[in-house]
Amino acid sequence: MENFTYYNPTRILFGRGQENGVGAEVAKYSRRILLHFGGGSIKASGLYDRVVASLADAGVDWVELGGVLPNPRLGLVLEGARLCREHHLDFILAVGGGSVIDSAKAIAMAAVDDGDVWDFFAGKRDVTRALPVATILTIPAAGSESSTASVITKEDGWVKRGYNHELLYPKFSILNPELCFTLPAFQVACGAADIMSHLMERYFTNVRNVAFMDRMLEATMKTVIAQAPKVLANPTDYDAWSELMWAGTVAHNNLLDTGRIGDWGSHDIEHEISGIYDVAHGAGLAVVFPAWMKHVLHNDLDRFVQWAVRVWNVELNVYDREGTARAGIAALEAFFHRIGLATTLTTLGVGTDRIDEMADKCTEGDSRIIGNFVRLDTAQVKTILKLAA
Repeated sequence: MENFTYYNPTRILFGRGQENGVGAEVAKYSRRILLHFGGGSIKASGLYDRVVASLADAGVDWVELGGVLPNPRLGLVLEGARLCREHHLDFILAVGGGSVIDSAKAIAMAAVDDGDVWDFFAGKRDVTRALPVATILTIPAAGSESSTASVITKEDGWVKRGYNHELLYPKFSILNPELCFTLPAFQVACGAADIMSHLMERYFTNVRNVAFMDRMLEATMKTVIAQAPKVLANPTDYDAWSELMWAGTVAHNNLLDTGRIGDWGSHDIEHEISGIYDVAHGAGLAVVFPAWMKHVLHNDLDRFVQWAVRVWNVELNVYDREGTARAGIAALEAFFHRIGLATTLTTLGVGTDRIDEMADKCTEGDSRIIGNFVRLDTAQVKTILKLAA
């Protein structure tokens, strides 16, 4: 096990009706905020009305900025930063899923920085201050409600990059499973794939003697596998949504990183797919992850066998360990199919004519090696994308 420091300051308010008290929570930090959200779904559901009523009751003034798209755009981040400066806003409340929260975090950095906020995402410098952020989560998926991460797409060149810093932990996050009841089935499925991917990125590690975290990761994966079909079958199943929503938060709040080094190569590869083709991140991960697994299987066959047996209940064949491992990968693909996701680029509707471009962007012209479980150069990224085709 590796040395580690674990820290997560985000306060979680979980359960029915928690969003109705958001004004009092925000008022602990600010009286002038940016209210950030996506499309019209929060207004159609009545959530917007409940939020602004709570803010008004608590004496909090707000300026709102909607329009966040999946794979949130740098252009809207810059508009949000302008609004914060112009109206002297010193707090951001994000109401939505991972894209809205990621956008809010990027605005939080840009609003108090004199330089180019893209520098953070490009790895040129680190943030030294940011506005505080809080969230009301409506889509369990990205885990951004309790993480250090923000992922943004730059329209110039359609480059998608992530940035992590402890200043980006939300001050608090409200998680009410009832807010998920009206989600379209495709968004539910993409969320489940995103959560599974966060867990698998951590699970496949070269660090030894991490059995405790292995078991926690396995349990969380089995929770997603069990609960995602339940909420798809019954979108108002509060208990199933509770399990899935909390699993999504724990999957990416860095607890399950402790003592180990995850991979993250699949996420880097997928960012090029969604950056260019604007597909949902979870949908892209459902394509990339099985292909990545087939490519790196022999780096640690024992770990793949363990995953297949413990997570997917594959029967161990001691005479064909590779077959056991591949049965686990097949079970993952079957799960993605069962919840309505594609597992190839072709069925996702993504062409193969830009594979070279995606691989080159991913490795920045072969100047960057991605992944940790297996270190991948441009040629290997191309191989994985061709396996995904």
